[in-house]
Order: sequence, then C-alpha cells, then structure tokens
Amino acid sequence: MRARARSPFVNPRRVEESLTRNPRIAVVAGFIGIAVWATAAPLNAASSAAPKPTELAANEPAGTSALAADANRDETPKPAPIEQGDSVAAIVNDTAISTLDVEQRLKLFLVTTGTHPNAKQMKTLRAEILKQLETERIQLLEAQKHNITVSAGEVDKAIDRILVENHINKAKLEATFAAAGVHMSTLRGQIAAQIAWSKTVQGRYGDEAEVSPARINEELSRLKRNANKPRYQVSEIFLSVNNPADAPKVKTAMEAVLAQIHNGAPFPNVARNVSENPTAADGGDLGFITADQLPPSLEDALLKMKTGEISAPILGPGGYYVLALREIQVPKGSKLAQEAPKAPAYPPGVLPLARVLLPIGPKPPPTLLKNAVMAAEVLRSHIANCKMLPDLVQHMRGAIYMNLGTMRLTNLSTQIRDALAKTTAGEATQPFESSAGVELIVRCDKAPPKVVTYGVPSRDEVANQLYQEQMAVLARRYLRDLRRNADIETR
Repeated sequence: MRARARSPFVNPRRVEESLTRNPRIAVVAGFIGIAVWATAAPLNAASSAAPKPTELAANEPAGTSALAADANRDETPKPAPIEQGDSVAAIVNDTAISTLDVEQRLKLFLVTTGTHPNAKQMKTLRAEILKQLETERIQLLEAQKHNITVSAGEVDKAIDRILVENHINKAKLEATFAAAGVHMSTLRGQIAAQIAWSKTVQGRYGDEAEVSPARINEELSRLKRNANKPRYQVSEIFLSVNNPADAPKVKTAMEAVLAQIHNGAPFPNVARNVSENPTAADGGDLGFITADQLPPSLEDALLKMKTGEISAPILGPGGYYVLALREIQVPKGSKLAQEAPKAPAYPPGVLPLARVLLPIGPKPPPTLLKNAVMAAEVLRSHIANCKMLPDLVQHMRGAIYMNLGTMRLTNLSTQIRDALAKTTAGEATQPFESSAGVELIVRCDKAPPKVVTYGVPSRDEVANQLYQEQMAVLARRYLRDLRRNADIETR
C-alpha cells in the first residue's frame, strides 16, 4: 500500500505560524486592504469630497499590547444548548448551531477570500460551511470533555501576527469586518477552535506517536532510492465522502469551492476555511513530496500538472481532493537540474501587457493617494497571472482594467518603461503615480519554470515528518470515530 502524503498535524504554535508566515496564507491577507479601499476611498477626487482622515488612516501594524487586554481569559467557544425560539441550522449532540453562526462564517469566508459567488455557488458553499461547523462543534465538545481551554492571549497572538505580517491595524480590520457584516468574534472563534482541537489531539495521542529508529532508517533508504526523482511542493483541499451516495453532492461542493479559487480567491485562504484535512490550518500545505507518496489517483493527476496549476476535483481515499502544484524541485547534479527551461519567445522589445488604474486624479489629497497606493500594492501581491486580473479588478470599486495586448516598449512612456525594467515575466510593476491616478502595469508573458534543486533531508527532518504523518492519521481517525458516534441533525 502506498504511503499517504505528508498531512501534518499542527500543534498550537504552528497554528499561529501558519496563519501568518506568508501574507497569502493569512486569514485576512490581501483582500482586507482591497475591501478597505473599496469601502473607504472614493476614486474620483474631483467629484467627491476628500474622505475624513480617520477613514483613511495609515495601516500601521497594531502591537500585541493593543490586542491582549485580558490574555488569560478563556476564549474557547462554548457550544450552546438548544433554546426555544432560536433559528437552528443543525443540532450536534444536543447543542445548537444557529443560522446566524452559519451566516457569519459564510461572510467571513467571503471577506477573507474576496470572492463573489453566484446564487447556486452560494447555496453549495453555505451547505459546506454548515458541514464544517458541525465538525468543529464535535471537536469543541471533545475538547470540553477533556477540559481543554484556549486563552484569549493565544488568540490575540495569532491575530497580532496576522496584522503585523499584512500591515493592517486592528481598527482597520474591525472596520472592514463591520462593513461586511462580520463580527470579530467569528474570526476569534474559528482560530480558538483550531487551537483547541490541536491541543485535544496532542493530549490524546502525543505520547503514542513515537517513531522508531528502524522506521527512520527505512524512510531514509526510500528517500535515497528516490533521490533521482523530482519533488513536488503541493497544497490540498479535501472534502470527505462519508457515504458513497453523497459523492455527487460532495463533488458539486468541491466544484463550487474550485470556482471561487479560479475567480481569484487565494488557495490557502479557501483551504483554511473549508478543507477537512489537518493541513487546513496550514493553508492546505503538504510540503515537498515525491509523486509516489500520493494515492494512485492523486499521483496520476499530479504528474500531469505544471507549476502553478490547480487540479480538477479528484476522487481519492475518503473523498474529493483538489491539488495545487506550487513548485517542483529536482535532485542536485541530475540531468534535470542541468536542463535550462525555455521561456515563451517574444520579439525583442515587445511584451504582452495589462494595465490597472485607480483614477484619483492628478492632485489627490495625500491620504487618498496613500490608500490608493496601499490598495494597488495589495492587489499586486495577489496577481498570479493576467487571466485572473479582470475578476480581481472588478471587485475594487471604480478601478479600471485594460488589456493592452502586445506592446512595443518604444511606444510606452519613459515612466512605464522604467517600471517594467524592474520586473520579470508574469510580474506587475510597483504602483506608480501618473496624471490619471495610481497605476500598475502587468506583464502577461509567462515565466519559465524554475529549476530548484534539493538534497536528501537530515535524519531529524525525516523523524519530524514521520511524526507529523502519524499524528495526522491519528487525528483523522479520532475525528472519524467522534463523527460516527455523534448525533447530528441538519435542518
């Protein structure tokens, strides 16, 4: 039987780190800045009064002290008993999940991914969110049973890291959530629930998940045998199929999730919100694997993918998967490492380009200019390719997208040529001010695939990976047993 890919069990510290170590993985990364711009900044300075300075305050990171007013307070979400008159979406072991809970979590998903699903997709996403809340409720009840608590300080620390990494202050985050109708307690509850479940699994199995020296030796031997094979950096989203009759419904749900990613939602944010594997807390990250570590159906799909691609829904062990191939590494000294990939050829001095304009006029108020540049920088960090650019731009109120087609550089202004000179294939320029407003010029040529080499990991690295794999298996088994014994009524 083939080994399952690394699906790391995440301890409380890694939960915090995974939320912030990469701005595109953070819960509120990126689109918060766009949302702030869209709700606070009028784009035509000539036709509207300048916004109040308080509406356009600089995004200075909030310090930990601003968040941790009562760090020792118990932040663990408390499952509510059923009460007469409540609008109940589901009942899990005699505790209620209200329709408000579902709507709040759905709004959180929308504001943190920046997506705008249609009515059909919204219905599917709402059902998937409810399923996630049912699973979360089972986990919280188990944590409660074992007297597991999460302090407000632990949640504050995770949120503070998000703010610092994404250059967002707490007031701006709260204002953006308020504009979207999202309560801050929804975000705090989601983070606290993940930490509580991580602590519960660690307490239950932490001492049992031992990796023997023989098992480490066996894995090192396997890695050395595969030292001439590429390694793939892969992320996953997983939706379980607990009953074969539910497979079509789960596939439809996965297709709705995938549609949001194709419409510009960051893969890590979506994975964290909906994926049912432990990797969800790490943005779906599986790390670097060889293809044969995956089950056959996933291996076949991965081998057909190119760097940057996202798979269609794949039926695999336990449910449906979507894979994202982020990078390929090849062995040092191998023939693959010596082969230089070729970029798509364009005539010298010619590039396919796109333009994004935030039209604030030639002499905008300083605060408006500052926020326009900030919004452009946030947008720039989310541009993976020109194909997704129109959808990203349409969600920025007043922003203008233009496909410039293939342009001769000599026909461009000196300002644009200078900005493009600092870019590589597929990149956007830094935001710059022009007489029309704040602009980005995006190169639509494709970058050649990077050749990244690797060596065999150390013994300690192998031991840690095997431990994480074992904990992931135990966590899934634990949750499967809890769900099997749970009394769940979905309304």
